[in-house]
Amino acid sequence: MIAFLRGTVEDMTESSLVLDVHGVGYEVLVPGQLLSSISGTGQELKLYTYMQVREDAVVLFGFLTKDDLAMFKMLIGVNGVGPKAGLAILSALGADDLRFAVLSDDAKKIAKTPGIGAKTAQKIILELQDAFEKKLAAPTVGAEVAAAAAGNSVVQDAVEALVALGYGSTESLKAVRSVNPDEHMDVETVLKAALKHLF
Repeated sequence: MIAFLRGTVEDMTESSLVLDVHGVGYEVLVPGQLLSSISGTGQELKLYTYMQVREDAVVLFGFLTKDDLAMFKMLIGVNGVGPKAGLAILSALGADDLRFAVLSDDAKKIAKTPGIGAKTAQKIILELQDAFEKKLAAPTVGAEVAAAAAGNSVVQDAVEALVALGYGSTESLKAVRSVNPDEHMDVETVLKAALKHLF
């Protein structure tokens, strides 16, 4: 199994790149967002990879972060979502937007991905929501954040959601505080506003 590749970008197509690793060219299918971030051939790159072995081919899928790879593996664990569909979803949304779409039950956003219908989008939400909510329920927020958010469940819920999306607990709290949430705002409204501060 190939866990990652580090090399130089030798060539690029619409959906893949060729990475020269010590004189061996590996063709790797990658998300569109990754391709658009590459300045061109000759760039050094490290990709975390997933290898699909089929009867007729061995296909490598590559991602810039372990988080993107983990999200890809979760997607292809959904019944009816293959590696190419998983890659298409991550190309259209990215890991953070996908998490937010799943947590906010936004099937329409997922269904905007070419080749992904409403039924598949709903299935993705159903199967991934539990996993994400378990992460939200885990005690991931530090004591200082919990103390700062004490008495305001909207603040605490929003901070925990951002931490589950991969942001640090302190930066999450700062982003939520910058929104100045009050008791009349719901968690989703606070989250959307806080995410704008983080981008």
